[in-house]
Amino acid sequence: GGVEKPAHIVKALAVGADAVMLGYMLAGTDEAPGEVVEIEGKRYKPYRGMGSRGALASGSTRYGSFKRVPEGVEGYVEYRGPLSRVVDILVNSLKQGMGYVGARNLEELRRKAAFVRLTGAGLYESSPRGMLVTRWL
Repeated sequence: GGVEKPAHIVKALAVGADAVMLGYMLAGTDEAPGEVVEIEGKRYKPYRGMGSRGALASGSTRYGSFKRVPEGVEGYVEYRGPLSRVVDILVNSLKQGMGYVGARNLEELRRKAAFVRLTGAGLYESSPRGMLVTRWL
């Protein structure tokens, strides 16, 4: 879990992941379960992790009968429209991320990717400032 932005997918694949969990990113799509609700003028869809109290109470068997303590989250995620739009963004983001390092495939991505450690100041300098960010995806 933990994928919130397309860049997280590129980074996970670069360090060797074969797959990523996209529950959070796909939860706000038309095809995800739950009705769209409006809260303070914005549209949302319900979201709950598979380890959440609600998922366990509704009979989720992902963890088997031994799981007794909830550890997931429940809430709402921003409505994102059709799944095809989100998947298109994710695919193109992956292509773009691979292009940044000159990789034509996952093997090249893993070989060419370089990670740098940012200080708090570096992170601040590389982030949008002076504006209210209304949408990342």
